[in-house]
Amino acid sequence: MSKTLKIVIWLIVIVIVIAIGASLSRKGGDTGTGPIKIGIIAPLTGDGAVYGEPARNVYQLAVEEINAAGGVSGRMIELIIEDGKCNGKDGASAMQKLVNVDKVQVVIGGICSSETLAAIPVGEPQKVVLFSPAASSPDLTGKSAYFFRNYPSDASQGKVLAELAWNEKKWKTVVFIQEQLDYPLGIYKAFSATFEALGGTVTKEEFPSATTDFRSTITKIKGQNPDAVFVDTQAPAAADRILKQMKELKWSKPILVNDATAGDPKTISDNQAILEGALTAEFGIDPANPKFQALLAAYKTKYGADLPYQSYGQTEYDAIYMIKDAIMTVGLNGEKIATWSRTVKDWDGASGMITIGADGDRVSGHVAKVIKNGKVELYSQ
Repeated sequence: MSKTLKIVIWLIVIVIVIAIGASLSRKGGDTGTGPIKIGIIAPLTGDGAVYGEPARNVYQLAVEEINAAGGVSGRMIELIIEDGKCNGKDGASAMQKLVNVDKVQVVIGGICSSETLAAIPVGEPQKVVLFSPAASSPDLTGKSAYFFRNYPSDASQGKVLAELAWNEKKWKTVVFIQEQLDYPLGIYKAFSATFEALGGTVTKEEFPSATTDFRSTITKIKGQNPDAVFVDTQAPAAADRILKQMKELKWSKPILVNDATAGDPKTISDNQAILEGALTAEFGIDPANPKFQALLAAYKTKYGADLPYQSYGQTEYDAIYMIKDAIMTVGLNGEKIATWSRTVKDWDGASGMITIGADGDRVSGHVAKVIKNGKVELYSQ
């Protein structure tokens, strides 16, 4: 055999070995050594950072606890955190980087529905699983075999509020002031479907996220004289601007707000008068849950502040531990973790017992609440 032929054969062997290695890596052929890399997508800049920053804190807290206890079968977890900026473009870019550069098998995120919806088709062809602890758009239900979430769909939030508005409040007309993003759109769709089926009328005024002056919109809605106004924004900052400008225009009506606004104590406190009696619906927390109590205490100790957006914090904390259990059960393999997710039943976490349905959704929902004296509490007839 000539020297040239030997060189060619060796080059062919090397190429085949590299190709097989790359294929195994993408298919979850984990070497079993080194850190376990988990991708994170969260809004770390813009209005959505009010969710993303505490989420990052919760993720890091959970990882530190796991690593201090020996990691996952002796391997440490390493988070690779990308800014999804609460929009589809940056959510997709974040997923592209995590999948193609960092070669992760699992990504936790996004928090906003827009960044999550855009990230799914990026990871799906590579069989990278996406697990959201906060994105709640009904459009995510059954979206992909490689997506699941431990936070309930807004289909339940919209339905609870629509039934309450019609059956208890006897409202016939509701006008939405809705931000043009997937999360508020999902709430609008769920609410209007139920409310209109009951016999009510729903209209809406949409606005882009860059809007700061809502006076003309409020004046237009005032002329319609609805029974109630639903302030439906992605983040509480926009809701705060709307509520303040309603007050400036000396116009008030019964108000509904989504759980993003209801979960922000400052917005509720700053707009206490106009929000008195306002309705909302939240995925509840159980203060008596020992795992939730431990989370609150650990967060306060580490960061010197109370955990904000506790309904999100509990599921974000659980997400890290659920992925740990998934890896211990089926290995660091996106395809196998996706399959594992549909077997989750009564997983005991800080957010209670978690069961994931065949459509990837958590099997549970929201409860009706009311704002009284600057506080959000359970609604009672």
